[in-house]
Amino acid sequence: MRVPKFPHLAALLLAAVPLPVLAQPVGQLPAQSNPGATQLAALAATAAPALAQTESQMQTATEQRISGLQAQLAITPAQMPQWTAFAQVMRENAQTTDALFRQRAAGVQSMNAVENMQSYAQLSRAYGDGNEKLAAAFQASYAMLSDQQKQAADTLFRQQAAQSVQIPVVKLR
Repeated sequence: MRVPKFPHLAALLLAAVPLPVLAQPVGQLPAQSNPGATQLAALAATAAPALAQTESQMQTATEQRISGLQAQLAITPAQMPQWTAFAQVMRENAQTTDALFRQRAAGVQSMNAVENMQSYAQLSRAYGDGNEKLAAAFQASYAMLSDQQKQAADTLFRQQAAQSVQIPVVKLR
């Protein structure tokens, strides 16, 4: 089984699936009446194993992400106080979104439409709030980086953003 680099990303992908689709078992998606239903079913089936991840697996993946970034950015001992604060926000965000997604996943089959929307809104708010905190914590870390480290961070984050949205390459004539 492939373990996602970002365990809460699968949660967010599932949270982005239209609510009527989530309310139905995967085998009952109306593929004929909705051309995107087959793709959504594939997404749900792909992300479903992430639901089975234990909390310790989520923590392990988060720690691997933190240590990987720390190594890629070559964080020095003098930069550790800011880095530690950033890493703690990453941990807290992962715990918060993981708990909310698990809560949502456990109750989605019994939720009415209003509860479903409220649950999705709660998850979206937590994700947005967490990203605001993470951006602020990273800003403090970024300010302490050398020019070479900043360049590495810029490149790394651009690459990851491009991979997550799979930006097509456009050739100009």
